[in-house]
Amino acid sequence: MMFRRLAVLILIGLSGLPGGAALFGAAAPSHVKAALVAADAGVQPGRPLTVALRLLHDPHWHTYWSNPGTGLPTTLEWKLPPGWSAGPIQWPAPILLKDKRGNIVGQGYEGELLLPVTLTPPADLKPGETIELSARADWLMCEEICIPGGATVKLRLPITAAAPTTDATWGEKIRATLAGLPRADAAWNARAVRTGKTITLTLTPAATGAGEPKTPHFFTADGLIAYDLPQTAKREASGAWVLNLPVASEGPADAKQLLGVVTADGGWLPGGALRGLSVAADLVAGAGGATATAIAGAKGAGDSPAVVAASLPSTLALAFLGGLILNLMPCVFPVLGIKILGFVNQAGQRRSAVVLHGVVFTLGVLLSFWALATVLAVLRAGGDQLGWGFQLQSPAFVYAVAVLMLVFALNLSGVFEFGLRATAVGGKLQAKDGYAGSFFTGILATVVATPCSAPFLAPALGTALAVSTVESFAIFTAIALGLSAPYLLLSIFPRAVKVLPRPGAWMETFKQFMAFPLYATVGALIWVLAAQLSEDGFLMALLSLVLIALAVWVYGRWAKPGAPRKRVRFGVAGLVVVGALGLWLGWPRAAIAAGSGAGGLPAVVWEPWSPEAVAKYRAEGRIIYVDFTARWCATCQTNKKLVFGSDEVLRTLVEKKVVTLKADWTNQDPRITAELARYGRSAVPFNVVWLPGRDTPSILPEILTPGVVIEALR
Repeated sequence: MMFRRLAVLILIGLSGLPGGAALFGAAAPSHVKAALVAADAGVQPGRPLTVALRLLHDPHWHTYWSNPGTGLPTTLEWKLPPGWSAGPIQWPAPILLKDKRGNIVGQGYEGELLLPVTLTPPADLKPGETIELSARADWLMCEEICIPGGATVKLRLPITAAAPTTDATWGEKIRATLAGLPRADAAWNARAVRTGKTITLTLTPAATGAGEPKTPHFFTADGLIAYDLPQTAKREASGAWVLNLPVASEGPADAKQLLGVVTADGGWLPGGALRGLSVAADLVAGAGGATATAIAGAKGAGDSPAVVAASLPSTLALAFLGGLILNLMPCVFPVLGIKILGFVNQAGQRRSAVVLHGVVFTLGVLLSFWALATVLAVLRAGGDQLGWGFQLQSPAFVYAVAVLMLVFALNLSGVFEFGLRATAVGGKLQAKDGYAGSFFTGILATVVATPCSAPFLAPALGTALAVSTVESFAIFTAIALGLSAPYLLLSIFPRAVKVLPRPGAWMETFKQFMAFPLYATVGALIWVLAAQLSEDGFLMALLSLVLIALAVWVYGRWAKPGAPRKRVRFGVAGLVVVGALGLWLGWPRAAIAAGSGAGGLPAVVWEPWSPEAVAKYRAEGRIIYVDFTARWCATCQTNKKLVFGSDEVLRTLVEKKVVTLKADWTNQDPRITAELARYGRSAVPFNVVWLPGRDTPSILPEILTPGVVIEALR
C-alpha cells in the first residue's frame, strides 16, 4: 500500500512538470497494446463486416468491462469514410479483477482481449480499391496504479466484388469470440426475487439442453448489485442454481429488472459452451428473508399450515436465544450500558425498588416490541414488503437516532447534566423519575436493537414476517424477553445485585468510558446516512451535529446546577436557538433528496466528466460547463452553494441547454490530474466553459459568483 501511494504521488508530480503530461501518457503502450483486426480478408460492398479491437495486456494489468465497477470502460471513437456506420462494442463475459491482496477492484479483462464491432459499408464501394478504417481507442489500465491509455488504430482492407475469404490470422478467433458472447438461452430460466437489500436469482435448467456450470458469479450491468461484495451460490437437487446477490448501497429501490451476466466454469451449455449467460429478469418483491421464502415455498408445495405451526415452539426458543445474544451486539450494548449504570447507582437501594426498576425496564422493551409488531402487521396488511430494521430505511429516523445518541454520549462525557438523570453520580431522584428512566432505556434498547441480527435471530425474524399476526406477536414477545432477561434477573435476585460494587468515585470514570460506544453508534448511523442523502444533504447533517453539540455545551456551561437564574436562562436560550438551528440545517428533506432546485427550477444534473464527453457535446454545438472539484475542497463546496443555488444561474442553464460535467477529484484520478496539468493547474477548484465554435475554453476564477458564471455562459 505504501509503495502504491508513493507511485501515485510520483505520477502526480510528473504530470505537473513541463512535459509531464506527455510522460504520463507515454506509459500506456508498455502495459496494453492495441490493434484493429478483421474477421474477413476484405470488404464486400453493402455487406456488414466484423472487426475487433485487440487489446494485449501485460501480466497483472487489466482494463474494464462496460460496467467497470470502478475504473472506466474502453471506448472507441470511429473515423470512417463517408457512408460507413459502426455498431456498439460487443462485450465478452468479464472476470472479477483483484489486487495483490485479493480485494475485488472491478469487472473487466486480462491477457488477450477481442472487442468485436460490426461495421456496415455503403453499397457503392468500388471493387479493386483499398479502404482505410480508423478509430481512436481509449482505456484505463490498472495494476497497483491506474493509468489512462489510448491509441489510434487503423486497418486497410481491399474491396472485393465477391464475398471475401476469412482472415487467416484473426477470422476464427473473432468468430469464436462472437459465438461465446453472453446471451440468453432457452436451456435456462431466470427468476429474481428482491427482499430488502438482497436479490435472490434462481437459474432453473430446462428439460434438455443445459450444461454443467460450476461456481457461477453474477456481473451487474447497471450497478444494482454491489460488485465488490461476496455472493453465495448453491446448487439444488433439481439442478437449479440459487444466487444471493447484495444490492449496492446506491442501487435504486424501484428497480424493475435484474440486468447482467452470470458466468460459470464449465459453461451453461453442453461441451463447455456459453461461459456467460445474459440475465434480464423482472424483479419480484419477496415477503421476508430466506426463511420466509422457504416457508412460502413449502406451503406452495402442498404442505399444510400445521407444518409451520409445529415449528413454532422451536422458533420461540430461537427468538428468546437471539434476543439474549442481542445484548452482546455492538448496536445494543452502548445503550444498555446506560442501564448498567442505573443498576450500579441502585445497588445501595432497597430490594423492592431495584426489582421494580428491572420490571419497568422489561415493560419498556415489551411494549416497544409489541408496537413494532403492530406497525409491521398493519403495513404488511397494506401490501408493503418489509424487513427487520425497516425504520432505518428512513433518513429522518436515522438522523433523529444519531442526534439522540450524540446527546446521550455528551451527557455521559460530562458536557451537561439533564435527561436520564438516573445515571448522574450521586443523583437523588424521586422514584417516578428513576422508573421513567428505566422505562425509556427499555424503549431505546429496542430502537437500536432492530438493525442487529444476532445468531439464531434471523430464522425467527424470517418466520415472524411470514406467519399469522398472533404467531408474529408471540415471536416478538420472545425476542423482547430474551433481550431484557439479564436485567430482570439481576434485579430480582438480591445476591446478584450485591455483587455489584458500591457507589464511589470510580463511577464517574466508568460513566465517561461508556460514552465512547455511543460515539461509535453515532458514527455507524452517519455511515448509513451517507448512503441515503445527497452530498449536500449529508454535509448539512454533519454540520448540524456540530451545532447540536455546541447547543448542549452552551447549556452545560451556563446552566449548571446552582447557577444564577440569568445564567440558566442564557443556557436554556442557547440550547433552544442553536439546537433548533442545527436540527433545521440537518433534518433530511424529501425535496433535497429528490433533487429539486431553487425557485421551482430543476436542480443541476452533473454528468461525469471525460474527454470523450467534452468532444461529444462540442460536436453537437452545446455549451459545456466543466467543474473540477473534490469533496475535501471547501472552496468548491462554497462555490456550488452560492452559484448553483441561484435562480438566475439555474434559469440561464435551462434556457441555454448547458451541459454540466463534473470532474470529481475526491479520489485520485490520473485522467483529471493530466487534464489539470494541461492548463498548468495542480489544484481545485477549477472551472471552464466551452462555447460553440471556440477551440479553447474560458477559464473562470477560483472564487465564483452568479454574475461571473452567467457572463461566461453568454
